Amino acid sequence: MIRTRQSPRTPTIGVDGIGKSYAGVPVLHDVSLEIPPGEIHGLLGENGAGKSTLLRILGGAIVPDAGTVRIEGAPVRFAGPRDSIAHGVSLISQELAVVPDRTVLENVFLGNWRSHAGLAGPRADLGRYRALVDEVGFELDPMRRVRTLSVGQRQQVEILRALARGSRVLCFDEPTATLDEADTEHLLAVLRGLAAQQRTVILVSHFLDEVLALADRVTVLRDGAQITTAAAAHHTPSSLVRLMVGRDVQALAARPEPVEPAAPVVFRAHGLTNAAITDVSFEVRRGEIVGLAGLVGSGRTETLRAIFGVDPLQRGEITVDGLTVRRHSVPAAIARGIALVPESRKDEGLVLGRDAVENVALPTLGSRQLAGVVRGRAERRAAGIALALVDVRGAAHRLPVQALSGGNQQKAMFAKWLVDPPTVLLVDEPTRGVDIAAKANIHQLVLDLAARGTAVVVVSSDLEEVMALAHRLLVLRRGRVCAEFALPADRQEVMSAAFHQEPVR
Repeated sequence: MIRTRQSPRTPTIGVDGIGKSYAGVPVLHDVSLEIPPGEIHGLLGENGAGKSTLLRILGGAIVPDAGTVRIEGAPVRFAGPRDSIAHGVSLISQELAVVPDRTVLENVFLGNWRSHAGLAGPRADLGRYRALVDEVGFELDPMRRVRTLSVGQRQQVEILRALARGSRVLCFDEPTATLDEADTEHLLAVLRGLAAQQRTVILVSHFLDEVLALADRVTVLRDGAQITTAAAAHHTPSSLVRLMVGRDVQALAARPEPVEPAAPVVFRAHGLTNAAITDVSFEVRRGEIVGLAGLVGSGRTETLRAIFGVDPLQRGEITVDGLTVRRHSVPAAIARGIALVPESRKDEGLVLGRDAVENVALPTLGSRQLAGVVRGRAERRAAGIALALVDVRGAAHRLPVQALSGGNQQKAMFAKWLVDPPTVLLVDEPTRGVDIAAKANIHQLVLDLAARGTAVVVVSSDLEEVMALAHRLLVLRRGRVCAEFALPADRQEVMSAAFHQEPVR
């Protein structure tokens, strides 16, 4: 927990008439806002509403087309992140900007070393580091390599770096999207402590209960426009959803259709073993959704990566429709009808500099080539149909994927596998970092694919999500399947199985 002490005054930060467009498509227009010191301010809206764009403008990553940013009432121009940092503003994005092969200490003071006897080095900064850690209450070994840290610990490194740079305004974009419950609770306590020190916290999050519990005020954006700015106490999750989407959204309570009693087994994994998983075996019938649950590091993601051929196997066998995947590789898995929607859309799921049509067309590119030349019209038609199925609208088809909202990026990853629907769909964190409306759309998409006969395996850190989507739930612990539940099941029993070894039922 942060210890309150006397701090330099945090400036009031504001924007006036901010506007931004991409390829003629407006993502923000005429947004005006002022946030005083010590306030936690929630910034809410659907994916594509403009929240992250506004944060990136404040963080200097984007220059607005119209309007001004103000510090203490005076207009400032951020030509880049260095300028915003110089004015005491730091942006901590959903995709963390750390250097994995360097130490915690080196990352915290990146570009901000103190020299000792004319040389920059870690010894000169250990004292500063210990003071920061004591202030914030983190427990991180300064000499540990960042690649060995959990996602929550890497986020702590980013917060320490912002504080080391003297930031008084901290902008967080979906800070809890990749955290487990324990790390989430710790982070929320840290944010409260930052505000108690009269630092300003601006928070983008799709977890409305978290925002309402933390924020002093909230601003809702819809289609790039500012709908309201009001005290958080005046709102409920339902009232915020209505403002965000302009209508009531049904609760995410849809359940999968029952699997036909005679449905055949179409996917079988037997004895999958590598450095991360041990003897993982399970089956999935046609039209069945099987969920994989467990704590961070339990082997959920590693199981999907092994099935798809991304990570090597020491032993084990995978069959689809009774045919063995002979060569363990991604092309061999795709050829057998296996598809993967990966955990990280930025690092593994999409080519960010290419447009949505090109991304969606990639897995089936060979089917539209003639003498090595891609038939553009056929590509646009096939990809357009798939994008329409996931509700990514025409204006977004030709934008670079990096300019799309997180929800549309996530939908585009699904669309890649709808041009030629797979027999087996592996989905890792299907709704990470998306708004409530996009979440409902993606859930329905998964349910519809299963209803049409696709065998689906779903991994999610959100236990409620995976229990709502799946017919059966397998719990992994330390790389092994330790329990199996028919759904619906008791949440407490599932959590108990994740923490304590139990025999498979």
